[in-house]
Amino acid sequence: MMTVIAALVIGIMLWVLLRWKERSRSIAAEERGNAASSPQPSLPDYREYTLTAKERMITVLVGGLMCGAISYVFFGSWVIVLLGLPCGFGLVRYRAALLRDRRVHTLRVQFKQALYSVSSSLGAGKSVEQAFADALQDMRLLYPQGTSLMIEELEVMLRKLKLGGTIEAAIADFSRRSGLEDARQFADVFSICKRTGGNLVEIVRRTSTIIGEKLEIEQDIAVLLAQKKFESKVLLAAPLVIVTVLRVTAAEYMAPLYEGGGRITMSAALLALIGCFALTRRIMRIGV
Repeated sequence: MMTVIAALVIGIMLWVLLRWKERSRSIAAEERGNAASSPQPSLPDYREYTLTAKERMITVLVGGLMCGAISYVFFGSWVIVLLGLPCGFGLVRYRAALLRDRRVHTLRVQFKQALYSVSSSLGAGKSVEQAFADALQDMRLLYPQGTSLMIEELEVMLRKLKLGGTIEAAIADFSRRSGLEDARQFADVFSICKRTGGNLVEIVRRTSTIIGEKLEIEQDIAVLLAQKKFESKVLLAAPLVIVTVLRVTAAEYMAPLYEGGGRITMSAALLALIGCFALTRRIMRIGV
């Protein structure tokens, strides 16, 4: 009961703080926009992910409750539980990194699809600018709901062309903001080929093929690791379940672990469990 009350109090305080911060940021952004003579819309930077106020609040609340529950299982003290609740703030960066990686992977898949369309248009004898315009139409057919990251990026590229920019600069800006190594290499090769008169059709086709092969390899690795990831989650959750069951069914047997030197043993076990979690994530992260 005390854990629930503490979580609610922390959640309310966090919500008020986040609302105040968002209000302050919006006021500051509005003031900067009014002061600027020619304000420019900010383009997304896919190398970073900023959680919304709702996502932060949910992450902190869920993370705080999880940390509080784990603290109670290993230490059995409400004081340590209350001290463990704020640990949910430490999960904000972890969740932001997780959502960032998911968004970058989605962008890479859509970038490959857009390059396939550009390659087909260039092979049909169309200009580079028209090829990217056709790619935008093809992406809208693939994603009729309009929630595609690459659709927005293609619209930005075409808008820059209408304002007198070059396609090389637009692709280079996208590769910088996306953080994709494939996009950066494609932008460099595309710029050199455009200036020297190289075979753009072959370059775009080869780039899209290489990205497609890398994605297929990543999918094969993900399938092979799926069972191991599930097993690692089960093994990480097993100590928590075992200790909880023993506390409920054999409280007298577990009592020495929650007093005196037993607390040192439980602390070492918790640190070992956290270390296993970090090591498992590191082993399972295989790049292509």
